[in-house]
Amino acid sequence: MDENCLGVLIFCLFVQGKGPELDPITDIFKTMHVSAFGLHRLEATAPWGIKQENEAKVQVTPSGTKMPPADLAHFAMLSRGNCWLSLEGIEEPIPLTGGDCFLLARGTSIVLRDSPRTRPKWSFREIGARAKGNVALCGGGGAPTTIVCGALSFDRASLKPITQLLPNFILMKADRARTLALHNTLQALASEMAEQAPGSEVVATRLAEVLVIQLLRAHIASAPVRNKGWLRAVFDPQLGTALTALHNKVNAPWTVESLAEAAGMSRSAFAVRFKELLGQTPLEYVTEWRMQKAMQLLQQRDKKLIDVARSVGYESDAAFSKAFKRVVGANPGAYLKRGFGDQGHAAGQQAGERGPLEA
Repeated sequence: MDENCLGVLIFCLFVQGKGPELDPITDIFKTMHVSAFGLHRLEATAPWGIKQENEAKVQVTPSGTKMPPADLAHFAMLSRGNCWLSLEGIEEPIPLTGGDCFLLARGTSIVLRDSPRTRPKWSFREIGARAKGNVALCGGGGAPTTIVCGALSFDRASLKPITQLLPNFILMKADRARTLALHNTLQALASEMAEQAPGSEVVATRLAEVLVIQLLRAHIASAPVRNKGWLRAVFDPQLGTALTALHNKVNAPWTVESLAEAAGMSRSAFAVRFKELLGQTPLEYVTEWRMQKAMQLLQQRDKKLIDVARSVGYESDAAFSKAFKRVVGANPGAYLKRGFGDQGHAAGQQAGERGPLEA
Protein backbone atom coordinates (compact mmCIF):
# COMPACT_ATOMS: atom_id res chain seq x y z
CA MET A 1 0.00 0.00 0.00
CA ASP A 2 1.46 3.38 -1.06
CA GLU A 3 1.65 5.73 1.93
CA ASN A 4 1.50 8.71 -0.48
CA CYS A 5 -1.88 7.65 -1.82
CA LEU A 6 -4.31 10.40 -0.89
CA GLY A 7 -7.04 7.91 0.00
CA VAL A 8 -4.65 6.35 2.48
CA LEU A 9 -3.54 9.72 3.86
CA ILE A 10 -7.09 10.91 4.41
CA PHE A 11 -8.81 7.76 5.64
CA CYS A 12 -6.28 5.23 6.99
CA LEU A 13 -5.50 6.05 10.60
CA PHE A 14 -2.94 3.26 10.84
CA VAL A 15 -0.74 4.77 8.15
CA GLN A 16 -1.23 8.28 9.52
CA GLY A 17 -0.34 7.09 12.99
CA LYS A 18 3.44 7.02 12.43
CA GLY A 19 3.82 10.12 14.55
CA PRO A 20 1.90 13.07 15.98
CA GLU A 21 -0.14 15.02 13.47
CA LEU A 22 1.55 18.22 12.33
CA ASP A 23 -0.88 21.12 12.50
CA PRO A 24 -0.33 24.17 10.24
CA ILE A 25 0.65 26.52 13.07
CA THR A 26 3.27 24.08 14.41
CA ASP A 27 4.57 23.59 10.87
CA ILE A 28 5.10 27.33 10.49
CA PHE A 29 6.75 27.57 13.91
CA LYS A 30 9.17 24.78 12.96
CA THR A 31 9.97 26.42 9.62
CA MET A 32 10.49 30.05 10.62
CA HIS A 33 13.79 31.72 11.50
CA VAL A 34 13.77 34.75 13.79
CA SER A 35 16.54 37.09 14.94
CA ALA A 36 16.30 39.79 17.64
CA PHE A 37 18.13 43.09 17.36
CA GLY A 38 18.12 46.70 18.53
CA LEU A 39 17.02 45.86 22.06
CA HIS A 40 16.87 48.92 24.33
CA ARG A 41 15.56 49.87 27.73
CA LEU A 42 13.70 53.15 27.46
CA GLU A 43 13.74 55.20 30.67
CA ALA A 44 11.18 57.99 30.31
CA THR A 45 10.05 60.60 32.83
CA ALA A 46 6.91 62.72 32.54
CA PRO A 47 6.12 64.61 30.49
CA TRP A 48 7.32 62.61 27.51
CA GLY A 49 6.07 61.56 24.10
CA ILE A 50 7.73 59.55 21.32
CA LYS A 51 6.44 58.79 17.85
CA GLN A 52 7.30 56.40 15.08
CA GLU A 53 6.12 57.11 11.59
CA ASN A 54 5.39 54.32 9.12
CA GLU A 55 8.38 54.14 6.79
CA ALA A 56 7.24 52.95 3.39
CA LYS A 57 10.63 53.22 1.72
CA VAL A 58 12.73 50.17 0.90
CA GLN A 59 15.72 49.61 3.15
CA VAL A 60 19.18 48.60 1.97
CA THR A 61 21.23 46.11 3.98
CA PRO A 62 25.03 46.42 4.41
CA SER A 63 25.46 43.91 1.58
CA GLY A 64 23.49 46.18 -0.74
CA THR A 65 20.39 43.98 -0.82
CA LYS A 66 17.06 45.80 -0.86
CA MET A 67 14.50 44.74 1.70
CA PRO A 68 10.98 46.07 2.32
CA PRO A 69 9.98 47.20 5.83
CA ALA A 70 7.50 44.33 6.16
CA ASP A 71 10.45 42.02 6.93
CA LEU A 72 10.55 43.47 10.43
CA ALA A 73 8.37 43.43 13.54
CA HIS A 74 8.69 45.42 16.75
CA PHE A 75 7.91 44.42 20.31
CA ALA A 76 7.76 46.21 23.66
CA MET A 77 6.97 45.46 27.28
CA LEU A 78 6.11 48.05 29.91
CA SER A 79 8.10 46.92 32.94
CA ARG A 80 7.46 49.96 35.18
CA GLY A 81 4.99 52.81 35.36
CA ASN A 82 2.14 53.68 33.00
CA CYS A 83 1.77 55.20 29.55
CA TRP A 84 -0.59 55.59 26.61
CA LEU A 85 -0.26 54.01 23.18
CA SER A 86 -1.82 55.66 20.13
CA LEU A 87 -1.95 53.39 17.10
CA GLU A 88 -2.66 54.13 13.47
CA GLY A 89 -6.18 52.95 12.65
CA ILE A 90 -7.41 52.94 16.28
CA GLU A 91 -9.25 56.09 17.29
CA GLU A 92 -8.88 56.00 21.07
CA PRO A 93 -5.47 55.84 22.84
CA ILE A 94 -4.76 52.60 24.73
CA PRO A 95 -3.67 52.74 28.39
CA LEU A 96 -0.69 50.52 29.25
CA THR A 97 0.54 49.44 32.66
CA GLY A 98 3.38 47.34 34.05
CA GLY A 99 3.62 43.91 32.43
CA ASP A 100 1.66 44.83 29.28
CA CYS A 101 3.30 43.63 26.03
CA PHE A 102 2.62 44.52 22.44
CA LEU A 103 3.93 43.55 19.03
CA LEU A 104 3.71 45.51 15.76
CA ALA A 105 3.97 42.99 12.97
CA ARG A 106 4.36 45.50 10.15
CA GLY A 107 5.35 49.13 9.73
CA THR A 108 2.69 51.05 11.64
CA SER A 109 2.65 54.62 12.95
CA ILE A 110 2.49 54.75 16.75
CA VAL A 111 2.87 57.25 19.59
CA LEU A 112 3.89 56.39 23.16
CA ARG A 113 3.48 59.09 25.85
CA ASP A 114 2.82 59.68 29.50
CA SER A 115 -0.61 61.24 28.85
CA PRO A 116 -2.99 61.46 25.87
CA ARG A 117 -2.62 65.25 26.15
CA THR A 118 1.18 65.24 25.75
CA ARG A 119 2.40 66.07 22.26
CA PRO A 120 5.17 63.73 21.04
CA LYS A 121 8.41 65.68 21.06
CA TRP A 122 10.86 63.06 19.80
CA SER A 123 11.04 60.17 17.35
CA PHE A 124 12.34 56.75 18.32
CA ARG A 125 15.25 57.35 15.96
CA GLU A 126 16.25 60.55 17.79
CA ILE A 127 16.00 58.92 21.23
CA GLY A 128 17.97 55.89 20.05
CA ALA A 129 20.73 58.08 18.63
CA ARG A 130 21.27 59.55 22.11
CA ALA A 131 21.23 56.17 23.88
CA LYS A 132 24.17 55.11 26.00
CA GLY A 133 24.71 51.42 25.52
CA ASN A 134 21.31 49.78 25.61
CA VAL A 135 19.66 52.53 27.69
CA ALA A 136 17.72 55.40 26.10
CA LEU A 137 16.58 58.40 28.14
CA CYS A 138 13.92 61.05 27.57
CA GLY A 139 11.42 63.22 29.42
CA GLY A 140 11.02 66.08 31.84
CA GLY A 141 12.01 64.50 35.17
CA GLY A 142 8.55 63.53 36.48
CA ALA A 143 6.95 60.14 37.07
CA PRO A 144 9.17 57.35 35.65
CA THR A 145 8.25 54.73 33.06
CA THR A 146 10.47 51.87 31.83
CA ILE A 147 9.87 50.09 28.54
CA VAL A 148 11.94 47.18 27.17
CA CYS A 149 11.68 47.27 23.40
CA GLY A 150 13.38 45.93 20.32
CA ALA A 151 12.79 44.37 16.93
CA LEU A 152 12.63 40.99 15.24
CA SER A 153 13.74 40.15 11.73
CA PHE A 154 12.53 37.19 9.71
CA ASP A 155 14.53 35.63 6.90
CA ARG A 156 12.97 35.15 3.49
CA ALA A 157 11.98 31.56 4.20
CA SER A 158 9.94 32.77 7.17
CA LEU A 159 8.50 36.04 5.94
CA LYS A 160 5.42 34.86 4.02
CA PRO A 161 4.06 32.48 6.68
CA ILE A 162 4.82 34.97 9.45
CA THR A 163 2.91 37.76 7.69
CA GLN A 164 0.04 35.30 7.19
CA LEU A 165 -0.02 34.71 10.94
CA LEU A 166 0.51 38.18 12.34
CA PRO A 167 -2.01 41.01 12.29
CA ASN A 168 -0.78 44.61 12.41
CA PHE A 169 -1.00 44.74 16.19
CA ILE A 170 -1.04 42.32 19.12
CA LEU A 171 -1.60 43.55 22.69
CA MET A 172 -1.32 41.26 25.69
CA LYS A 173 -2.44 42.81 28.95
CA ALA A 174 -0.62 41.88 32.16
CA ASP A 175 -3.72 40.26 33.64
CA ARG A 176 -4.01 37.66 30.88
CA ALA A 177 -3.00 34.11 31.63
CA ARG A 178 0.04 33.82 29.36
CA THR A 179 1.62 37.20 30.12
CA LEU A 180 3.91 35.89 32.86
CA ALA A 181 5.70 33.64 30.35
CA LEU A 182 6.04 36.59 27.95
CA HIS A 183 7.41 38.76 30.75
CA ASN A 184 10.00 36.14 31.71
CA THR A 185 11.09 35.64 28.11
CA LEU A 186 11.49 39.37 27.48
CA GLN A 187 13.51 39.77 30.66
CA ALA A 188 15.77 36.87 29.67
CA LEU A 189 16.15 38.31 26.16
CA ALA A 190 17.04 41.74 27.56
CA SER A 191 19.62 40.17 29.87
CA GLU A 192 21.28 38.17 27.09
CA MET A 193 21.52 41.11 24.71
CA ALA A 194 22.77 43.47 27.42
CA GLU A 195 25.49 41.24 28.84
CA GLN A 196 26.85 39.95 25.51
CA ALA A 197 28.35 36.88 27.18
CA PRO A 198 29.76 34.05 25.03
CA GLY A 199 26.90 32.51 23.07
CA SER A 200 24.54 35.43 23.76
CA GLU A 201 23.67 35.89 20.08
CA VAL A 202 22.54 32.26 19.77
CA VAL A 203 20.59 32.36 23.03
CA ALA A 204 18.96 35.69 22.09
CA THR A 205 17.85 34.27 18.74
CA ARG A 206 16.27 31.25 20.41
CA LEU A 207 14.55 33.49 22.95
CA ALA A 208 13.23 35.67 20.12
CA GLU A 209 11.67 32.60 18.54
CA VAL A 210 10.13 31.66 21.88
CA LEU A 211 8.82 35.21 22.28
CA VAL A 212 7.05 35.17 18.92
CA ILE A 213 5.55 31.75 19.60
CA GLN A 214 4.31 32.82 23.04
CA LEU A 215 2.74 35.97 21.61
CA LEU A 216 1.06 34.01 18.83
CA ARG A 217 -0.20 31.31 21.17
CA ALA A 218 -1.70 33.93 23.47
CA HIS A 219 -3.12 35.78 20.49
CA ILE A 220 -4.62 32.64 18.96
CA ALA A 221 -6.30 31.85 22.27
CA SER A 222 -8.37 35.05 21.97
CA ALA A 223 -11.60 34.90 19.96
CA PRO A 224 -11.17 38.04 17.77
CA VAL A 225 -8.12 36.53 16.03
CA ARG A 226 -10.37 34.08 14.23
CA ASN A 227 -12.51 36.66 12.50
CA LYS A 228 -10.67 36.60 9.19
CA GLY A 229 -7.66 35.41 7.20
CA TRP A 230 -5.33 32.47 7.63
CA LEU A 231 -6.07 31.82 11.30
CA ARG A 232 -9.80 31.76 10.62
CA ALA A 233 -9.16 29.16 7.94
CA VAL A 234 -7.06 27.06 10.34
CA PHE A 235 -9.84 27.09 12.94
CA ASP A 236 -12.58 26.47 10.37
CA PRO A 237 -13.77 22.86 10.95
CA GLN A 238 -13.62 21.97 7.25
CA LEU A 239 -10.82 24.14 5.82
CA GLY A 240 -8.75 23.51 8.93
CA THR A 241 -8.92 19.77 8.31
CA ALA A 242 -7.68 20.24 4.74
CA LEU A 243 -4.87 22.57 5.81
CA THR A 244 -3.77 20.09 8.48
CA ALA A 245 -3.71 17.27 5.91
CA LEU A 246 -1.63 19.43 3.55
CA HIS A 247 0.89 20.55 6.17
CA ASN A 248 1.14 17.01 7.50
CA LYS A 249 2.08 15.66 4.04
CA VAL A 250 3.31 18.51 1.86
CA ASN A 251 4.84 16.13 -0.72
CA ALA A 252 1.55 14.35 -1.48
CA PRO A 253 0.06 14.90 -4.99
CA TRP A 254 -2.52 17.40 -3.82
CA THR A 255 -5.29 18.62 -6.11
CA VAL A 256 -8.30 20.84 -5.45
CA GLU A 257 -10.43 17.68 -5.50
CA SER A 258 -8.30 15.84 -2.94
CA LEU A 259 -8.13 18.86 -0.62
CA ALA A 260 -11.90 19.28 -0.90
CA GLU A 261 -12.30 15.58 -0.08
CA ALA A 262 -10.13 16.02 3.01
CA ALA A 263 -12.35 18.94 4.03
CA GLY A 264 -15.53 16.96 3.39
CA MET A 265 -16.77 19.55 0.89
CA SER A 266 -17.62 19.69 -2.80
CA ARG A 267 -14.83 20.90 -5.07
CA SER A 268 -16.59 24.14 -6.03
CA ALA A 269 -17.70 25.04 -2.50
CA PHE A 270 -14.22 24.32 -1.15
CA ALA A 271 -12.49 26.45 -3.80
CA VAL A 272 -14.80 29.41 -3.19
CA ARG A 273 -14.50 29.20 0.60
CA PHE A 274 -10.70 28.82 0.43
CA LYS A 275 -10.30 31.87 -1.81
CA GLU A 276 -12.68 33.87 0.39
CA LEU A 277 -10.67 33.25 3.58
CA LEU A 278 -7.10 33.06 2.32
CA GLY A 279 -7.17 35.34 -0.72
CA GLN A 280 -5.62 32.74 -3.04
CA THR A 281 -6.58 29.49 -4.71
CA PRO A 282 -5.90 26.15 -2.99
CA LEU A 283 -3.16 25.20 -5.45
CA GLU A 284 -1.48 28.61 -5.12
CA TYR A 285 -1.33 28.00 -1.38
CA VAL A 286 0.04 24.47 -1.91
CA THR A 287 2.78 25.73 -4.22
CA GLU A 288 3.76 28.66 -2.00
CA TRP A 289 3.99 26.52 1.12
CA ARG A 290 6.04 23.90 -0.73
CA MET A 291 8.49 26.64 -1.68
CA GLN A 292 8.68 27.84 1.92
CA LYS A 293 9.64 24.32 2.98
CA ALA A 294 12.07 24.08 0.07
CA MET A 295 13.84 27.30 1.07
CA GLN A 296 14.35 25.87 4.53
CA LEU A 297 15.76 22.62 3.12
CA LEU A 298 18.04 24.41 0.64
CA GLN A 299 19.57 26.49 3.44
CA GLN A 300 20.78 23.28 5.07
CA ARG A 301 23.10 22.91 2.04
CA ASP A 302 23.52 19.16 2.62
CA LYS A 303 20.76 17.92 0.34
CA LYS A 304 20.75 17.21 -3.37
CA LEU A 305 18.33 19.25 -5.45
CA ILE A 306 16.34 16.18 -6.47
CA ASP A 307 15.95 15.20 -2.80
CA VAL A 308 14.64 18.68 -1.96
CA ALA A 309 12.28 18.49 -4.93
CA ARG A 310 10.86 15.13 -3.87
CA SER A 311 10.53 16.28 -0.26
CA VAL A 312 8.06 18.95 -1.39
CA GLY A 313 6.14 16.94 -3.97
CA TYR A 314 8.06 17.19 -7.26
CA GLU A 315 9.34 14.15 -9.15
CA SER A 316 11.94 16.08 -11.18
CA ASP A 317 14.36 18.83 -10.25
CA ALA A 318 13.46 20.64 -13.47
CA ALA A 319 9.78 20.94 -12.54
CA PHE A 320 10.76 21.95 -9.01
CA SER A 321 13.22 24.61 -10.21
CA LYS A 322 10.60 26.09 -12.53
CA ALA A 323 8.05 26.36 -9.70
CA PHE A 324 10.68 27.68 -7.29
CA LYS A 325 11.70 30.47 -9.67
CA ARG A 326 8.08 31.43 -10.30
CA VAL A 327 7.36 31.80 -6.57
CA VAL A 328 10.69 32.95 -5.15
CA GLY A 329 11.99 34.98 -8.09
CA ALA A 330 15.21 33.02 -8.59
CA ASN A 331 16.16 29.43 -9.29
CA PRO A 332 17.50 27.38 -6.35
CA GLY A 333 21.15 27.91 -7.25
CA ALA A 334 20.78 31.68 -7.58
CA TYR A 335 18.74 31.77 -4.35
CA LEU A 336 21.66 30.28 -2.41
CA LYS A 337 24.34 32.36 -4.14
CA ARG A 338 22.50 35.60 -3.38
CA GLY A 339 22.15 34.65 0.27
CA PHE A 340 18.37 35.15 0.41
CA GLY A 341 18.18 33.27 3.68
CA ASP A 342 20.54 35.72 5.38
CA GLN A 343 18.83 38.95 4.33
CA GLY A 344 16.74 39.24 7.46
CA HIS A 345 19.81 38.77 9.67
CA ALA A 346 21.82 41.31 7.71
CA ALA A 347 19.00 43.80 7.99
CA GLY A 348 18.82 43.13 11.69
CA GLN A 349 22.49 43.96 12.12
CA GLN A 350 22.02 47.26 10.35
CA ALA A 351 18.81 48.19 12.14
CA GLY A 352 20.34 47.23 15.46
CA GLU A 353 22.47 50.33 15.24
CA ARG A 354 19.34 52.49 15.38
CA GLY A 355 16.93 53.36 18.14
CA PRO A 356 14.33 51.17 19.84
CA LEU A 357 11.38 50.17 17.70
CA GLU A 358 13.03 51.91 14.77
CA ALA A 359 13.53 49.96 11.59
